Amino acid sequence: MAEKILAAPGRYIQGPGALEHLGKYVAPLGKKATVVISKNNIGRVGDAIKDGLDGADIPFEFFEFGGVCSANEINRIQASAKAFGSDIILAVGGGKIIDAGKAAGFYMNIPVGVCPTIAGTDAPCSALTVVYTDEDVFESYLFLRSNPTFVLVDTAVVAKAPSRLLVSGMGDALATYLEAKTCVAKNADNFVGGKSTASALVLAKLCFDTLIADGLKAKLALDAGGALTPAVDRVIEANTLLSGIGFESCGLACAHAVHNGFTAIQETHSRYHGEKVSFGVMVQMVLEDYPTEELERIVRFQHSVGLPTTLAELGISDPDEKRLREVAAIACADGDTMANMVVPVTAEDVYNAILAADKLGASIK
Repeated sequence: MAEKILAAPGRYIQGPGALEHLGKYVAPLGKKATVVISKNNIGRVGDAIKDGLDGADIPFEFFEFGGVCSANEINRIQASAKAFGSDIILAVGGGKIIDAGKAAGFYMNIPVGVCPTIAGTDAPCSALTVVYTDEDVFESYLFLRSNPTFVLVDTAVVAKAPSRLLVSGMGDALATYLEAKTCVAKNADNFVGGKSTASALVLAKLCFDTLIADGLKAKLALDAGGALTPAVDRVIEANTLLSGIGFESCGLACAHAVHNGFTAIQETHSRYHGEKVSFGVMVQMVLEDYPTEELERIVRFQHSVGLPTTLAELGISDPDEKRLREVAAIACADGDTMANMVVPVTAEDVYNAILAADKLGASIK
C-alpha cells in the first residue's frame, strides 16, 4: 500500500496583532534576516516588523520585491540575502512574494518564515513555488524540500486589505475540495509524493463548507471598513491554512491547470490568481458533469461574492477561438495537474468546457 503523507507548516499562528510577536518566532531560527516585501507593504507593516525584530535583537534588511516570482527575481533575493549574511528569509505580502521568498530559502538551505498581509492565495503554508517568466506567464512548479518553518497571520492587517483580495483567496480556496476529491478518486499522488490522508480531505471539505457558510458575510464585513468579525477570521483560516494543507496534501486538477492556461492571455494579468482559478472551477464542474443543482449553488456563491463567472469578467472581452484553444492546450500540457482528472481530458474537451462555463456564468447572473 502506498504511503499517505500530510504536509503542513512547522507552526501556524493567526490573530490580531500577531506581528507584534514576530521576534519570538524568528529568534530561535536565525541571527540575521532578509525580509522580502513590497514597497506598499513596507508602508503598511514595515514599522511592526522593525519593532518585532528589533525587540529580539535581530538585524534585518528589507528586500523590495520586483513584482513577479521569476527565476531572475529569486536569484536577486538570494544575492541580496547572501551579501547581507542572512540565515533566515521572511516573506511578507501576497502569493508571489511568498513563493519567491520560499524559493530563495530553498536554494540557500535556510529557514523561511511567512507573514501574509492578505488572504488572497493558499501559498503561505505550502512547500511549493509557482515560477513565472519575467513577463508573468506560468512557467513551472518548483517543489521545495520542506514547508515554511512558521506562518504568522496578523488578521488585523489582513482585514484592512481590499475585500477583492480576500474574495480572490476564496476563489483559490473554493477549488481545494473540488480538486482534492477528484485527486482522491483518481488515487493520484499529492504534491509531496504520497497519497492523501483522510484528515487532509476532511480539512479540504471544511475549507469548502466555511466559504459557503461565511464567505459573503466576510466580504460584506470588509466592505464595511475592514471589520474583523468571526466570519472574517474563519475565512482567513480557510483561505490560508485549510486550503494550503488541502491542496498540497490531496492534489490539484483541472481548475488550477485552466488558471495556468489563462496566464498566456495578456488581458487576464490584471486579474488575481484566485479569480482565474475560480473560473477554472466552473470549467472543471462542466467537465465532471456536476448535477445542475450543485453546479448552480456553487456558481451563485461565486457571483454573490464577486468572483468572475464569465470570460468578460476575466478581462477577455473578445474570446476568439484561437486564443481560447491556446488556453486549453496549455491547461493540458504534460506535467500539469489536468492529468489528475478521473477521466482523461483533451484540449478539445477543455475548450468546449470553457465556452459552456462562460454561458453558464452569464445565464446565472
